[in-house]
Amino acid sequence: MEVIRGLHNLRDKHRGCVATIGNFDGVHLGHQKVLEQVKNKARDLGLPTTVIIFEPQPREFFGGDAVPARLTRFDEKVRLLADQEIDRVLCLPFNEQLRQMTAAEFVESLLLEGLAVQHFVVGDDFRFGCDRAGDYAMLCEVGHEQGFSVEHTLTYTVGEERVSSTRIRKALAEHDFVLAQALLGRPYRITGRVMHGQKLGRQLGVPTANVRMHRFAAPLRGVYTVSVQLAGRPLANGVCNIGLRPTVGGTRPVLEVHLLGFSGDLYGKLLSVEFKTFLRSEQKFDGLEQLKSALFTDIKAAKDFFLSQNSSGRQA
Repeated sequence: MEVIRGLHNLRDKHRGCVATIGNFDGVHLGHQKVLEQVKNKARDLGLPTTVIIFEPQPREFFGGDAVPARLTRFDEKVRLLADQEIDRVLCLPFNEQLRQMTAAEFVESLLLEGLAVQHFVVGDDFRFGCDRAGDYAMLCEVGHEQGFSVEHTLTYTVGEERVSSTRIRKALAEHDFVLAQALLGRPYRITGRVMHGQKLGRQLGVPTANVRMHRFAAPLRGVYTVSVQLAGRPLANGVCNIGLRPTVGGTRPVLEVHLLGFSGDLYGKLLSVEFKTFLRSEQKFDGLEQLKSALFTDIKAAKDFFLSQNSSGRQA
């Protein structure tokens, strides 16, 4: 899959496609239904598929810190779209220049000149342009004039409710990983590279792998049992903390995972952390000894959980 960053990197070879546009946060089952529409039409027309996304997402540009946490970072989203066998992803930087585009300018520069879209799949509630003049009806009208067709996205439901990123965030906030998996079509995971940290866990006898979060604000906060994969293969079960680490004066969210029964060098490796159960909320302890005691309690709880899972599996 090809990733194109910005309109200025579009070339003649990118013209002529079936496209869709959106945040695609989580690439959940609802998104996958839209991508299926795109792929089916592209197959009929013999054209490549293009997914248009924004970075940052528009709500992040306008809302700053007062926006919902993301389900997926940019690189995770790209990997998930590749898994859906999309040909191209066009990432538009949502900046002041893009914000000031009128709907007509947006259509001209992106859909007509940039991509020469032949078919466009878009939600009938999609609005765009600084003048807010861009909507489904406007796209249909321009498409009729310029020779491209427009199709509205289909709604996908689970349990008689629409699948959405908001609904998944709510499920995660309530620690309902079963529902989150049903909406995503896969277990909820956070993927990132292991970076060097303060090595405080090692000093306390609980070595951890610190997964790089950058500016990503996860929709989870607290201590969880997890299963960890490396290069798509099972690595180890473990216990994970996502939070600010208030006991040691942390100020930025960090994902730290202790792998049960594992020893080895993971620095620079890409780990995928799959969340199983919620153990407790993050809290500030009165010193490192209390923190250490809590960590060993968490580890015991995680071991008990996975032991019970293994026992249930053998009984089945």
